[in-house]
Amino acid sequence: MVDIYLDKISTKAEKDLDKKTTKEKTIKILEEINELQNLLYAENKHSLLVILQGMDASGKDGVIRNIFGHLNPQGVTVKSYKAPTDEELSHDFLWRIHHHAPAKGMIQIFNRSHYEDILITRVRKWCDDETAKKRMKAINDWEELLTQHNHTHILKFYLHISHEEQLERLEERKTNPAKMWKYNENDYKERELWGEYKKMYEDAFANCNQPPWTIIPSDQNWYKEHLIASKLYDTLKNLEMKFPEMKSKQSM
Repeated sequence: MVDIYLDKISTKAEKDLDKKTTKEKTIKILEEINELQNLLYAENKHSLLVILQGMDASGKDGVIRNIFGHLNPQGVTVKSYKAPTDEELSHDFLWRIHHHAPAKGMIQIFNRSHYEDILITRVRKWCDDETAKKRMKAINDWEELLTQHNHTHILKFYLHISHEEQLERLEERKTNPAKMWKYNENDYKERELWGEYKKMYEDAFANCNQPPWTIIPSDQNWYKEHLIASKLYDTLKNLEMKFPEMKSKQSM
């Protein structure tokens, strides 16, 4: 068990980090990732599951657009999880998740994920602690299944923003025409439960930490994107992938 306390982790970049230089580095990293994605797709031995979690307005959509938008779309799929449908509720909670596990050669992004079933459900008292513990075990078993039996590499990111930054972003949705479509009055009600959400996230980090969570300071988008791109690059690079050899006529 790993204890992660969000209050002890900064939501901002180091003060001496230069924004312009960091953004330039991110662009170069994304160019490298683009090549590695091509290799991942061609080799067809590994897959990547990227899980994005965070408070409302933490910037999950921006990560998908600004990082994964640089990649070949035929090798990337995105699934956003909202409230389950009646059909999904009639099955076990992982039923709607497993269908979207990545195939070999693919990068699958979860915008929110199976972790919602031990987060908002607990905050809203739809799921008691005993049920949550059973779900945590099921999550661990499912993630182990993917990693051990299908060569899926799982990156779990928590986008860590401050309470103040969240309010600023929510308020911007009232005035910025390009962001008004995101406005949801319920976000302010959820904001009142900040402390409960933080507690449930920390419990998830402690009990579902294999593969481990990466806490991403997210008050500054340029820094958030740099950290996630760097982690993505390191993961793909360490797979030591190779392009397949040309098939012989007999095997075609």
